[in-house]
This record gives sequence, C-alpha cells and structure tokens, in this order.
Amino acid sequence: MQPTIDRHELGYTLYSDSKMNAARAYGIAYRVDEATVTAYKGYGIDLEAASGESHLQLPVPSVFVYREGVMTFQYVNPDHRVRLDGDTLLAAVRAAAG
Repeated sequence: MQPTIDRHELGYTLYSDSKMNAARAYGIAYRVDEATVTAYKGYGIDLEAASGESHLQLPVPSVFVYREGVMTFQYVNPDHRVRLDGDTLLAAVRAAAG
C-alpha cells in the first residue's frame, strides 16, 4: 500500500480491509456465490489471489467520511453499477472539513 500512497502523493489515510473485518462490522460484506466466482475467473479476476484471503467476500460499494472519529457522511448502494457522484463526495468532504 505504501507504494500507492507515495506514487499518488495522497494527503489522506488509505486503509485496506482484505480480511473484511470492517466490512462485516459495517454490515456491507457479502459472500460471492460460486457462479460469480467462476464468471470472475473467466474475466481473469481471482478473488482469492487479489485479496490474499479465501473468504470470497466483497463489500457493497460504500463511502464513509469521518472527522475526528465521527461519521459525517455515508453512501451505500448494493447496486455496484451505481456509484457516488464525485461532486457529491467532494461536497461531503468539504463539509466535514468545516
């Protein structure tokens, strides 16, 4: 992860949850069925290799913005084709920054 932070000069903390502990705690983890695992492999996507884990879980697309330990914004949509608009996210971050 450090090479990604350095390469993109990130000014924020980037976390990884390959074990899906946080996703389960937030209630956004779901298990990928075998048909989907097979389909992903057909596209060259190996979930176990990508995560380093064998749980075959993915998170529902979600965004959480915190400031000083308080969640100030959340977006969760189980339809992976619908993503949060960048302008909306930027507004939420700016609002949280005060």
